[in-house]
Amino acid sequence: MSMPTITTSPNPISMSQAITDLIESIALEETALSHILNAEGEKLQKVLAMEDVSLNQILDVNETVMNMVTTVNELEHTLRDKLEFISNNLYYPSRESC
Repeated sequence: MSMPTITTSPNPISMSQAITDLIESIALEETALSHILNAEGEKLQKVLAMEDVSLNQILDVNETVMNMVTTVNELEHTLRDKLEFISNNLYYPSRESC
């Protein structure tokens, strides 16, 4: 899995491009969070598939997965807030498209 990249320009960018870049960064963060959640699911499946695993070990792994899901959920709220900020404060559609 490769790291997401955002291309930059040496020239000043327009407000429209800045908004596009902000939305793209939110989308990249969403993709990264989905990879984290997928890895947590795989971790839980691997532990459950093990033969000599105790109930305490399963519960410990389950707790770490729950903690990560909670953290991802909090980050999702932050991303939603960023998107709402962009929508409410920065995005003004041009009158030409009306």
